[in-house]
Amino acid sequence: MNPTPDEPKSSNFLRQIIERDLAQGSYAGRRFAGTPGDAAHHAAGPLDVAKIRTRFPPEPNGYLHIGHAKSITLNFGLAAEYGGVCHMRFDDTNPEKEEQEYVDSILDAVQWLGFGWQANGTSHLYQASDYFDFMYRAAEALVNAGHAYVDEQSADDMRARRGDFNTPGTASPFRDRTPAENLARLREMRDGQHADGSMVLRAKIDMASPNINLRDPALYRIKHAEHHHTGTRWCIYPMYTYAHPIEDALEGITHSICTLEFEDQRPFYDWLLDTLCVLGLLAQPRPHQYEFARLNVTYVITSKRKLKQLVDEKIVEGWDDPRMPTIVGLRRRGYTAEAVRLMCERAGTSKAGGWTDYASLDIALRDDLDPKAARAMVVLDPLKLVLTNWDTLMGAGTVDACSAPVHPGHAERGRREFGIGRDIWIERDDYMDVPSKAYFRLFPGNKVRLKYGHVILCTGCTKDAAGNITEVQAELVPDTKSGTPGADAVKVKGVITWVAAHDGVAAEVRLYDRLFTEAQPDAGGRDFKASLNPASFKRVQAVVEPALAAAKPDDKFQFERYGYFVADRVDHRAGRLVFNRTTTLKDTWAK
Repeated sequence: MNPTPDEPKSSNFLRQIIERDLAQGSYAGRRFAGTPGDAAHHAAGPLDVAKIRTRFPPEPNGYLHIGHAKSITLNFGLAAEYGGVCHMRFDDTNPEKEEQEYVDSILDAVQWLGFGWQANGTSHLYQASDYFDFMYRAAEALVNAGHAYVDEQSADDMRARRGDFNTPGTASPFRDRTPAENLARLREMRDGQHADGSMVLRAKIDMASPNINLRDPALYRIKHAEHHHTGTRWCIYPMYTYAHPIEDALEGITHSICTLEFEDQRPFYDWLLDTLCVLGLLAQPRPHQYEFARLNVTYVITSKRKLKQLVDEKIVEGWDDPRMPTIVGLRRRGYTAEAVRLMCERAGTSKAGGWTDYASLDIALRDDLDPKAARAMVVLDPLKLVLTNWDTLMGAGTVDACSAPVHPGHAERGRREFGIGRDIWIERDDYMDVPSKAYFRLFPGNKVRLKYGHVILCTGCTKDAAGNITEVQAELVPDTKSGTPGADAVKVKGVITWVAAHDGVAAEVRLYDRLFTEAQPDAGGRDFKASLNPASFKRVQAVVEPALAAAKPDDKFQFERYGYFVADRVDHRAGRLVFNRTTTLKDTWAK
């Protein structure tokens, strides 16, 4: 795992739970056979070398986003911190929404964040569909023990009989079938003898429970659909709430850490595992579930449906559009894995909900890249400046060599070399005919320093017929080159960046900003598209200093004066330089 900037880790209730369990030896006698399995399988194995086991279990039905980063860093991070192992597992129980494309993208995102699933010489990459045989065996065991039954009511009838928070549920007319009758119907479901939606397998718990999730929840449904992993072998598929605790138990998970929306499901999680342990199918000590508040970040949406809408309606250019909150989008934008992990740690872990300001991600990025990123000068809106006395002072066609540190805090990284000549490029807003108050850059009669170069005196400009400025003129002030004796003899208030015309390199620079203007774009059920930021993307044709011609995709820089940029990992290549703005040097959204 790549290191995160040194920062003390804050204690939280999950760390306290793990430390308590370790101190009490809650899982000290646990056995692990090296691969997932039932009680008998693990009983034959050695004591588990992992002190704890956690897991990251996404459904492969979309691209991971910034909210998932919290769960990834938490599960993998806690396992590493306490001498444990984190499993990478796909909850692939819904064949109609899952694709291999999403599987591949999820694995790539987890690895990019700095985590892996190899531990103690073993790969801990698993998928729920590998356990379908056991899940079905457990279903038959529940039926035989009188803990489950096949219900043939319509979905509407089941919903009506379920009751609500004020009204207890009503038992299904099929609830009192004998285990033998239910087993026969379950096998008919398995063998494809019934249509989708015609019946489900339900747990028999308590239709009057105040927790609606315990009112005989569904365990299996019929879906004649091809699965991306198991093909057409199955036409019944386990419900997520049934599959998930079984997966945890088979894998020997100790601490099943999930977000708060699963808190109401915990009683069923406990009921199912306790029941299957009593039936002898699963090993003790069993997993326990703990919930934390999910990471909510301002100025983004994380609904997969809404993100897909942005892609399908071509509001963005794809799942990896640098304005998207997806991991692939953040990565292409130039955010580092270290910055994402740092933001997640700083956001804290608790049961209390809340919002993390998007600015915290930018702060983490600056904290990460400031000591790392090479510096460079660029001109985003080029305007030609001509040094009218250059030929007289320096000689026609002469180029004066200049240099600057690759990084101002690391002299050992060397210097970047570039030249200055008669013609240079400056930013268009670095010149004004009539300066505003406190404007210290170029205007007729004013002197400024060209950063790492000379002091110049502005003498005027040239305009076209429409009054647009096409060129600025200035004179070189002799003996003022940075780093030479007497260079500071001429005092100036303004310093501007520049790129020489003779060695500047053309580049496309993409200026990205937040996709939405509202902190909570879809709050209260409002149309999230109504707050799309029209200034979230601007493409400019820039000129960059010559060292950037050697930049490789994903190389990151601080463009002096403007912020942090990355060479685009898709479009950047030799002969076509493309840089994306990750964030500015300061927060431009602060109120």
